[in-house]
Amino acid sequence: MHIPSLTRRGLARLLCGTALLPLVSGGSASAQGRRDTLVIGLDISDTVTFDPVRQAQYTPPLTLAACYDSLATFEPGDYVNPKPSLATRWVRRPGGDGWRFTLRDGVKFASGAAVTVEDVKFSFDRLINMREQTQVYIKSVDRVEVVDASTVDFIMNAPNAPILPILCNPGCSILEKAVLLRNGAVQGPEARDSDRATDWLNGNSAGTGPYRLMRWERGSQIMLQRNPHYWGPAPAFERVVIRHLSDSAAQLLALRRGDVHAAFNLIPEHVASLQGDGNVTVTRLPSLDFVYMAVTQNPAANPALAKKEARQAIGYAIDYDGILGNLLGGAAVRPAHFLPIGVIGSTPEIARDIGFRQDLDRARRLLQAAGLPDGFEMEIAYGNAAVAGVSYQVLAQKVQADLGRVGIRVRLNPMDQVNLRTTYTTGRIQGGVLTFWNPPAVSNDLWASAVVERVARRVGWEVPSAMTQLVKQASEAQDVEQATALWTEWQRQVVDQANHVILFQPSYQIGVRRSLGDFPLTAAGWQLNLGKVRPA
Repeated sequence: MHIPSLTRRGLARLLCGTALLPLVSGGSASAQGRRDTLVIGLDISDTVTFDPVRQAQYTPPLTLAACYDSLATFEPGDYVNPKPSLATRWVRRPGGDGWRFTLRDGVKFASGAAVTVEDVKFSFDRLINMREQTQVYIKSVDRVEVVDASTVDFIMNAPNAPILPILCNPGCSILEKAVLLRNGAVQGPEARDSDRATDWLNGNSAGTGPYRLMRWERGSQIMLQRNPHYWGPAPAFERVVIRHLSDSAAQLLALRRGDVHAAFNLIPEHVASLQGDGNVTVTRLPSLDFVYMAVTQNPAANPALAKKEARQAIGYAIDYDGILGNLLGGAAVRPAHFLPIGVIGSTPEIARDIGFRQDLDRARRLLQAAGLPDGFEMEIAYGNAAVAGVSYQVLAQKVQADLGRVGIRVRLNPMDQVNLRTTYTTGRIQGGVLTFWNPPAVSNDLWASAVVERVARRVGWEVPSAMTQLVKQASEAQDVEQATALWTEWQRQVVDQANHVILFQPSYQIGVRRSLGDFPLTAAGWQLNLGKVRPA
């Protein structure tokens, strides 16, 4: 379907007049009336798996963090100091080449079986040998060894790498070895080609979290059940239903009617409309997520974009203040690059100093320098979904209008979320792609390594070895001042490269029924500590 370009006023009208979508079956108001069931409205169109090792999307970590535990975790508000979870303590391994973890006593899986050190070793053997994206996160881990019945060692190939915060992410969850082996899992070197456990994990879970997965109906809903063997405080709800509602207006209506307890994808106008509502409040939290446009430099895809000046012109043509103010209602900030505001080396001041900003004259001069005084044509692909309360379509139309002001003519290519992900990760984008990044763990190394490793390949950038070395040096720097300087320099160089244009870093704005009390949002990558949600 062709979507015409819109003016800013037209965009606002579109945002206010989004059509309602029908609610999915099984989600009547009576579902919320039962105090033992928590119902959440969320766009889950990006969900493709609940195998922790294979997960690389935006919304599934919320479910995974509810069903699985890692050795360590982050508490909301503190994303620097990992807290105990399945491990109660960790120290440097003798010799300094890794870390030694002591497991918590008395923990059981959802099956009732006790967690053992063999389950920990199995989980990381499988993760490493599957060689999925999650393995890249822990590339500094060479292997895991059992020390005794309560202790495991992580042997590192880069002892100073920041592994502790990375181990907090749901991709590093501990899974039950016996159950996974019965359902096709492989932990040895042949795991990448031979493991068949993902299908089972898409309908079941083998973890220690407060809930367990009962059913996933793709494009409809996710159903969780309380884990009777959970080692921590029992969750307040017997069941959780996550209903797929892709439309903000549908989520708002469901929230007001009481069909859902919480709505995650409300646009700013709908958030504002809840002011004064006696039944609903808005819970806010600055996130560490960001939405960006990746731009290829593959000449076979688009010869114009192979020229750095042309890509830089894109960066200087976009009206970032309009995106933050008009589309997001001010509920966002904008970092310079793949380090969100709030982590070491990323502040609003640094972002203003080295990041892109709208400068139409500069954009036109860059097009002249690229030999493209009349501009050029390009494609922007995006998913049929929303992020941070804004649909990618509206965001794409805004970028299209902005680039048109300097002669860059944009064709919009809306795609299914799964197809978009495949197109992007396999490097087949024809121009730009609008997408997101949320932290699998809170670590500068993960954000920066993603740029110089996976994301660089997707956009056809052959990264100089000096750039890769800069990331390694910054990641392993023990002095905060030195690390800040190195990360600032890294951002300066990747902004100049102009393969990635950061559009915004949103704040979560979640509509929540006042029948709920505790609703602990987190910026650690899984949005909500689902097991700690409590009624009022």
